[in-house]
Amino acid sequence: MSGVPKAVLFDFSGTLFRFEARDEWFADLHDQQGRPLHVDAQAELVRRMTQPVGLPADIIDDDRIAWEQRDLDPVQHRRAYLAMLRTSGLTVPGQAESLYERVLDPHSWVPFLDTAAVLTALSARRIPVGVVSNIAFDLRKVLALHDLADTVGAYALSYEVGAIKPNPRIFHAALDALGVAGYDCLMVGDSEEADGGARRIGAAFELVHDLPPEQRPTALGDAVRAHGIDL
Repeated sequence: MSGVPKAVLFDFSGTLFRFEARDEWFADLHDQQGRPLHVDAQAELVRRMTQPVGLPADIIDDDRIAWEQRDLDPVQHRRAYLAMLRTSGLTVPGQAESLYERVLDPHSWVPFLDTAAVLTALSARRIPVGVVSNIAFDLRKVLALHDLADTVGAYALSYEVGAIKPNPRIFHAALDALGVAGYDCLMVGDSEEADGGARRIGAAFELVHDLPPEQRPTALGDAVRAHGIDL
């Protein structure tokens, strides 16, 4: 990238918003013996849903194919995550489905503490913003719920684009819609591997960490300011 960015791209999960589980979601979940899920098991389920890394060993055959294609097709996404939840202990009928639906609920996603301020400030300064996400559901509803829909000029969602990060095609999809070249862009995300792929199209990249919101209150603003954008 040369000079101050003319546009900023953001990842969604772990960057702009965080999936925040609530205790009541697990109140009726139990194992086959009727025992309630331990708090550590609850935390592991949430981690697997929001930070899937690699291929779970217990997922095989058609479920394995679904896992590999999960961010390209909503049907495959559902199949893959239900398989993952069941192999993680939610074997009682209906429980995996119940928890999976929470991921799709816009109310389950909480903005980081500076998300609204940064998006609003960029919009006020007429700096175009795009959201680039490996995802298989329409996250626009989350932005709309928080009155932030008007701050985003383009969405490049893997299931709509047909490509997943770090494939350059998904970054180009957002930038083409914004009318900005890769070398004039900053990408902000929580994955060096996926989001850092923006470097391949000439963009700058700034890493943020997926932490509880109170532990990173200014991360987005810091990332943008580090590249010369005055908020």
